[in-house]
Amino acid sequence: MTMTEQPVGTAGEDTACCAHDREHAPGHGGEPPESARERVNRRWNEILQETRVTQTGVQILFGFLLSVAFTPLFRELETFDRVVYVITVVLGASATGSLIAPVSIHRFLSGQRMKDEVVEAAGRLMVCGMVLLALTIGCTLLLILRVVIPGVLAEILVGAVMLWFGLCWYVLPLRLRRRAARRGAAARRS
Repeated sequence: MTMTEQPVGTAGEDTACCAHDREHAPGHGGEPPESARERVNRRWNEILQETRVTQTGVQILFGFLLSVAFTPLFRELETFDRVVYVITVVLGASATGSLIAPVSIHRFLSGQRMKDEVVEAAGRLMVCGMVLLALTIGCTLLLILRVVIPGVLAEILVGAVMLWFGLCWYVLPLRLRRRAARRGAAARRS
């Protein structure tokens, strides 16, 4: 696939995500810097790997959710639980769409010299899909725990799990990004 030679990201933006990005920066470790083409190809390959992992999880979860409506226990659910179920299925379908969208975008734009735009759009869709997947998992957990554990304990446990997801999936990566940006700024001043 061909693409433009422009690096992904805006001017002056540090697009480094991993140690690999920093190691191939000019003047680091004596290795030649990674070209814009190499960077966008590497980032695309990383997105493909991430997509494979998340798609499998969301597809298994979505399949489970679809089968629930056809079980005898489903008829006994209260109105609130049915609403949670509908919201969960819609979130799961939305997560599936968002996580599979990079494949569609790539297929439609292949050969258009737009790989940097494809990578950027795919990255954003992956983040959106991860948010939707976290919400789907939270709602699924709420639905299951409300059947198994009557009362407020189910909601407390779901809240704790969602807090853990938020910390692991969002707070930690953002904290690591800020730390790397501060180190990069300090290195540039030195």
